[in-house]
Amino acid sequence: MTEPLTKLESGMPIVYGGNHVVRVDDALAREFRKGDRLIVVQDSGALLHIPAREWLTAATAVDAAVGAFPAMGSVDPGQLVSFYESFATYLTDQESFEPVAEANADDVRRAQERGDTTTRLFLDDRMRQDMVAGLRLWARSQGVRHEVIEKIQHEGWALEHVRSGLGVVGFVFEGRPNVFADACGVLSGGNTVVFRIGSSALGTARAMIDHAIGPALKDAGLPEGAVSLVDSPSRATGWALFSDHRLGLAVARGSGAAVTQLGAVARQTGIPVSLHGTGGAWIVAAESAEPDAFGSAVFHSLDRKVCNTLNTACVVVSRAHELVPVFLDALDRAGERRGATSKLHVTPSARPFIPDSWFGPARIVRARGAGAEARTQLIDEDRLGVEWEWEESPEVTLTVVPDVTAAVALFNAQSPRLAASLISDDPDEHDRFFEVIDAPFVGNGFTRWVDGQYALERPELGLSNWQFGRLFGRGGILSGDSIYTIRTRAYQADPDLGR
Repeated sequence: MTEPLTKLESGMPIVYGGNHVVRVDDALAREFRKGDRLIVVQDSGALLHIPAREWLTAATAVDAAVGAFPAMGSVDPGQLVSFYESFATYLTDQESFEPVAEANADDVRRAQERGDTTTRLFLDDRMRQDMVAGLRLWARSQGVRHEVIEKIQHEGWALEHVRSGLGVVGFVFEGRPNVFADACGVLSGGNTVVFRIGSSALGTARAMIDHAIGPALKDAGLPEGAVSLVDSPSRATGWALFSDHRLGLAVARGSGAAVTQLGAVARQTGIPVSLHGTGGAWIVAAESAEPDAFGSAVFHSLDRKVCNTLNTACVVVSRAHELVPVFLDALDRAGERRGATSKLHVTPSARPFIPDSWFGPARIVRARGAGAEARTQLIDEDRLGVEWEWEESPEVTLTVVPDVTAAVALFNAQSPRLAASLISDDPDEHDRFFEVIDAPFVGNGFTRWVDGQYALERPELGLSNWQFGRLFGRGGILSGDSIYTIRTRAYQADPDLGR
């Protein structure tokens, strides 16, 4: 017989992964109370403590979304259009947007006081306009609910394959206010969504629900629980949300380690997972690379730090004397554009091509503020996959390789396998590159094109890398209209039909 867990003792052994043991430490034993939950991450042995109140907070939000889901299958398409248009209007109207802006300003101020990055937290005019544009794209879309994708005719009867809502989408993300507009796209497919946002942006989230999303749902006559917020700053509510078997899909965006852990929790619960964590794009300059094209690709891939920003550049050794200066000039210009000095990491193979002046001290602007540090640092070749998180000073890695084949091998072995670009004038080389590079996004220029709204004209929920293997049956850009299930419907014309 099984019994509920009511306490933990220091030193208690916990089995994970089938053949490993981790022991409860003193702090966990003291803090655990009757009614709390303990999740053992089978991949790592991490012991995740979920207090009862945090479990209840997450479960209550899922309750609302589960309750709203049946109604979403029968809402009129016009109601969905009305929701997106109303949401957009509340964001454009200055009076209704003001409480959201004030809450966001408070979140940004607190993050700055902690020394945290605010690049993605600040809801500036550009982000606001992008959110409005994305919502209006959803308003113009046809949606996928009830779409017949195949019909099979038999004698006396027929079958149809019909797209339908998948269910409740659980969404955990860090301080990115624009994700609200992106992820509300799941409603167009008849789904409902539960958000859990990082503590740094919780004030913005509450204001967005109260002054934009909630009123828009009411205006459109959609069930209130169609969009639900896990209203807690505790990270434990994210673990609780991704442990709720009622989710149809778990989506996580944020820092690599946190996203990896959340994905492990959802997978061992049996919930399908879409992770959008570790990023960092690569650019490879081939033997036939045109200098201006290479410099332009580097420059335009470093406008700001997001997952598809250039992180690692590879230059073939035969062109290094010519192309490395082009790379350094583009990196310089990218820093100047942001009013900062860029930061460079180089491997031993690239060191001979870097002027000594680049190794002196420089003023590098980070989230915690500006400070003097070496502008260029030497790193080992096995660290090419490190993703640099930068604020104002663009930060990248440069290595020099024997050829494109060697660059591909390094990418496939060390990168998170997200985005790769080849600068080459040889069409056959581009075809070979596409065939062997293990990435969902492959191009021949700047890397920042990897974006659902920019490339597909559909707001994205996130970009999936291939760090945990290739994706089954879908592309790396997860959008609201790509979350559905397929149902089969039969039409019998012959009443005497039998087998």
